[in-house]
Amino acid sequence: MSKLRVLSGMQPSGQLTLGNYIGALKNYVKLQHTHDCYFMVVDLHAVTVPQDPEKLKDQSEAVAALYLAAGIDPNVATVFLQSTVPAHAELGWLMTTLTYMGELERMTQFKDKSAGKESVGAGLFTYPSLMAADILLYDTALVPVGDDQTQHLELTRDLAHRFNQRYGDTFAIPKGYFPEVGARIMSLDDASKKMSKSNPNAGSYIAMLDAPDVIRKKISRAVTDSGREVKFDPQSKPEVSNLISIYAQCADKTIAEIEAQYEGQGYGPFKKDLAEAVVAALEPIQQRYAEIRSSGELYDILRQGKERAGAQAEQMLKRVKEKMGYVVL
Repeated sequence: MSKLRVLSGMQPSGQLTLGNYIGALKNYVKLQHTHDCYFMVVDLHAVTVPQDPEKLKDQSEAVAALYLAAGIDPNVATVFLQSTVPAHAELGWLMTTLTYMGELERMTQFKDKSAGKESVGAGLFTYPSLMAADILLYDTALVPVGDDQTQHLELTRDLAHRFNQRYGDTFAIPKGYFPEVGARIMSLDDASKKMSKSNPNAGSYIAMLDAPDVIRKKISRAVTDSGREVKFDPQSKPEVSNLISIYAQCADKTIAEIEAQYEGQGYGPFKKDLAEAVVAALEPIQQRYAEIRSSGELYDILRQGKERAGAQAEQMLKRVKEKMGYVVL
């Protein structure tokens, strides 16, 4: 029996955070052993807002290297850069022609990112059509998504149905994959917001490549509350609960074990040990990352991924164009 196909990706628009690691990469590493996985760096999506060319190149390489350093095996999963497979852009346009203006206008991410701006690029508006193409190109069965991407996945499903009804069965209808644990790590300065690399306050997130002393400083300054009880209660103690979630993921402990360990001790010892747990979790990843970047192996792996992904994508694009009435030579 063939494995279900999974596709996911991250933008190279900043440093990957501890939230990306816990919420996505740890799940990617598990999924590769049970599913047929395609993990891409979505560099075409990154340019929906202006990017510095040198930074974009470096960050694209960095994200791919962090995928590998976190434990994704390029001989098991397919790791590639979105822009190296031209079929993404071509199917993205074809999906745009199927998408209604009203569907794009309802996207909350577009509303959030364009709020207060005088001029907004059309790419930011049509971003969900390209995301649909990314998913549909590979006959994807499951898409790991966070809360902020469920709307885009629903549009993808709608577009797949619309195409199939208009041109005949072509696309598989993808479903969301929602990991039970660690799906949403929150900001260190405001637990009502997701930890994000785009936050202008660098103290609000831990980058996967942060030095140990930087990690310790950020955790020591992380917002808690006026109490001192280390208790998991997302409603009344959201900041402390977020830190407990991070500890549980990095130290492989249960929430109950952490609560028992720090009963009556207050936040000081808890934060100190949490910092060491995060440092210990990220240290081997950082070492492997440095090896990958210095060895030159990254380009070979990305070329291999480009070939694998490209062969699959071109096959699907050919089917789509034939169904739509294009002359395919």
